[in-house]
Amino acid sequence: MRLTKYAHSCVRIEHDGGVLVVDPGMFSEAAVALDGADAVLITHEHPDHVDAEAINRQLERRPFVIHGPTSVSKVLGDAAEALRPVSPGESFTAAGVPVRAYGGRHAVIHPDIPVVDNIGYLFNDIVYHPGDALFVPQDVPVDTLFAPIHAPWSKFSEVVDFIRAVAPRRVFALHDALLNTNGLTVLDRQYTALSGSEYQRLEPGSRIDG
Repeated sequence: MRLTKYAHSCVRIEHDGGVLVVDPGMFSEAAVALDGADAVLITHEHPDHVDAEAINRQLERRPFVIHGPTSVSKVLGDAAEALRPVSPGESFTAAGVPVRAYGGRHAVIHPDIPVVDNIGYLFNDIVYHPGDALFVPQDVPVDTLFAPIHAPWSKFSEVVDFIRAVAPRRVFALHDALLNTNGLTVLDRQYTALSGSEYQRLEPGSRIDG
């Protein structure tokens, strides 16, 4: 698999001629990431993970299937017709890539804010994108983890413990669009020192092999 990391939580996966895109949100280069997509996977309904306008524009150019929690339908507009609901524990294929679904609920932001559905995705039993939750797959070892390093709902120590619990060979930073240079510098240094895995933060548009 060829992985392209876009800003914030957006990842594009290319495999055997198929293209799938995870979480093309408003902080990412959604239009670029979606170009040529055969499938789109959305972890949850928050706009930093789903740019409905960009998705609808791309659907006008070519059809594709959208996978995500049922609750995503309410933010997709006309694109909701392309949604195939996904539940935790389900396995399916998207753009030729085997996918397993994990989790079910978004991390708690504050008790006064409703908790929404969130699905984490494991691709080809290798690459794990958890969305906005720190759910640890227990049934398969993860080689490559995209870890949300910063969010209103997260705590640094909990993210470190999450990475250690998943215990991937390598971990790439995810969910970092709200950080400035100072914050990125501090967190990169700390995650490198404490995660227990090979840690790296990729610049938007960077490509790696999965």
